[in-house]
Order: sequence, then structure tokens, then C-alpha cells
Amino acid sequence: MDNLNLSVNKREVTGKKVSELRSNGLTPIHMYGPEIESSPLQCDSKILDRVITDAGTNIPVTVNVDGGEQNNLCFIREVQYHPVTNKVLHVDFMKVQVEKSVRAQVPISVIGTSPAVRTMGGTLLQPLLTLTVEALPLEIPKTITLEAELLVDFETNFYVSDIEVDEGVNVINEASEMVASVVAPRVERIESEGEEGDETETEVAGEEAEESFGEDSSG
Repeated sequence: MDNLNLSVNKREVTGKKVSELRSNGLTPIHMYGPEIESSPLQCDSKILDRVITDAGTNIPVTVNVDGGEQNNLCFIREVQYHPVTNKVLHVDFMKVQVEKSVRAQVPISVIGTSPAVRTMGGTLLQPLLTLTVEALPLEIPKTITLEAELLVDFETNFYVSDIEVDEGVNVINEASEMVASVVAPRVERIESEGEEGDETETEVAGEEAEESFGEDSSG
């Protein structure tokens, strides 16, 4: 992917008046970070929407301020959405230093179809959708990809320890944390539980019969 760039302008409008900006196709944003003063800015809403989609929170964006500082290396840190329309209301960009490590959430994608889904009717579950990593800004992975074909049965799972990352990228999650698994169809699980129940009942009945026989013999 090419480097993401975003051109922005300084913003004079603040408070409730920012609604006027949105009406004119502009979105208010803030840029902040260590050793810089928080800057109120504004940007074309359509361009910003595309950058949010492409960058997520783990791909750096070069922010250029018209009439101000250029080449600000930033990460998107917070996006506020309208609760009804889901339109972007406000975005926070965190400026980082290229030589200092940062933490980011990297999306995990399980691609393909598991044999346990295809031939055994199971359902793929992915409880962990992002991986927390720490690395230099330009070394943060764009995505983590796992092959569903490796989930060959209901006993095989993906854990954080199965994820390989490049040298210099540190994984923060616990190695034992589950990423994805395939669970058996509900009917099969019910039948399995029923069989276990039948076995338990048989064992109990057998034990009761033995106790009864022992009492009769002693009498």
C-alpha cells in the first residue's frame, strides 16, 4: 500500500459552531502528541472517510497542514460517529516520532474455509479480532493473516502463540489467548452430551444393582 497522505487546514471554529463545518462538507479533527501543542484542524469529509477506511488505527498517515507544519507522521487514535447516521463527527490524530516504538491494534484475518466447516458442518468462531503489538511506527503490520485450512477438526485451535510477526515487532497479548476455533454443530453437541448422560445413568444403575445384591446376600 502507498503511503497515506492527508491535507488539512487550520481550524478557527470551535464548540457548537463546528456543526456548520460538517454542513459544508468538512470534519473537525485534532492533532496531538508528545512535545507538540494540540492543534484544532479541519479536513474534507469525503477524503477523510477514505483515509479512515484505509488506515484503521495501525497504519500511519502523513498529515500536512496547509500554511503550517508538513510531514506529520500520525496514527488515528479516536473516531467519533453520529449515533444515528454513523457519519464521522470528529477524529483525533496522534503524532509520533519515527524512531520511537508505539502500540497499535492490528486486525486479524482468518482467510479460506476450514475443513471442519466444509465437511463437518462446524462454525468458525474468532474471539480475538485484533492483535496488540509494539513496534516502530513504520514497522507496524498492516494485518495478520491466518489460514483457516489449518483448522482441520474441532480440537484444533489458533492461539496468539501461533502468530508469526517480523523481527522488531513485539506482541503484547498473552500467548495462550485463543484467536479462532471451529465448534461442532449444535445437534452433534447435544447428541454427545446425551450419550455421556446415558453412560452416567448406566454406571449409576449398575452401582445401585451391585449394592442391592450385596445387601440381599448379607441378609
